Amino acid sequence: MRGWPTGGLWRHADFLKLWSAETISQFGTQVSGLALPLVAILVLDASAFEVAALGVVQFAPFIFFTLPAGVWVDRLPRRPILITGDFGRALLLATVPAAYVTDTLTLGQLYVVGFLVGTFTVFFDVAYMSYLPSLVEREQIIEGNSKLEISRSAAQVGGPGFGGALVELFTAPYAVLVDAVSFLGSGLFILQIRKREERVGSIAQEERPGLWAELKEGLRFVLGNPYLRAQAGCTATSNFFFSLGFAIYLVYAVRVLELSPGVIGIVLSIGSLGSLAAAFTSQRISGRFGIGPTTIGVTLFQGPAMLLIALAPVDSPLPFLVIGGVAMGFVIVVYNIIQVSFRQAICPERLQGRMNSVMRFIVWGTIPVGSLAGGVLGTWLGLRETIAIGAIGAGLSFLWILLSPQRHLREMPEPLTEPVGEAVTEPA
Repeated sequence: MRGWPTGGLWRHADFLKLWSAETISQFGTQVSGLALPLVAILVLDASAFEVAALGVVQFAPFIFFTLPAGVWVDRLPRRPILITGDFGRALLLATVPAAYVTDTLTLGQLYVVGFLVGTFTVFFDVAYMSYLPSLVEREQIIEGNSKLEISRSAAQVGGPGFGGALVELFTAPYAVLVDAVSFLGSGLFILQIRKREERVGSIAQEERPGLWAELKEGLRFVLGNPYLRAQAGCTATSNFFFSLGFAIYLVYAVRVLELSPGVIGIVLSIGSLGSLAAAFTSQRISGRFGIGPTTIGVTLFQGPAMLLIALAPVDSPLPFLVIGGVAMGFVIVVYNIIQVSFRQAICPERLQGRMNSVMRFIVWGTIPVGSLAGGVLGTWLGLRETIAIGAIGAGLSFLWILLSPQRHLREMPEPLTEPVGEAVTEPA
């Protein structure tokens, strides 16, 4: 009988705690990702634009707070930020079923909860991506991201189906409570991590430059590097068009394809099998074809995959939705593992927070804009047509990588030297 795996990060106790925390949280998030908009659709009878607006307010904090969050993440220990983010989101989400029980739930409350949860998520995500390189060795970063992506993908497989069943059995507001509990559990796991962070390049408070000066250093690092610049443009373009199409996906599934919450959950779960397959194979794929060619290939393929969803016929939509979902899940996860590992590997430790915040500001800042555009187009042009526009635009995002030096990149480069003037525009 085989025992516990002994290779790689399987014996890294603190990483296993972080991995456990993320796994629990991801399963809960997949439940509320389905349940929260269904609260608006089924309980509050929200319109397509109002549902899209919920997506806008959830991602608006990534425009307002991501850049300063990076400065604070580089100034402060990251573990307490992660714990605060988990517990804060647990408390906020718990107010939704509480208001439903007391018959005081409104669309306005969903917007407020969505915005505040998004704000905690901004700080959590920047700290989380910056924390992993200080927790594991550099050569373990891709393995760490792959394992974390396995949890995310497994949650995408099981979470929506479980969430859809919860919505049908107990109503959508009670399903949101599952996510609140998951954030609580995640925070408790992170509390148990014992490794002390090394504050690389820390300086005394009286000698520290102002927030704007530190922020500009992060901006120069990202925008002055042609690899990161192309990566940011590609991801931002893809996210804009994906959010444009998927802002109204649930409305499309419920009101055009006439699917029940349970069926929608099952469709999303089956479609996410592609994400799980990608999490297990992305390292081998990038090793076989190279970082640049793999990134171009998976980005190019996402458009046709999404177009299948727009083409789903009313009388038999499930094969189109499932095949499109599997294909999209696979290419998106391969892309995410490669690009997150790449930027973590080349960035100096003391700039991890600002680098991640600048990247997150650029690539997630387009999501609320795309969601708003999706709500408008869905109202004016139609739901199916809006998803088709999103598919075409997302498929063209590969041009950023194709027209950049990253197209030639085969292996993970060495870390960059400290960013002085123009000296950091190429990997060492």
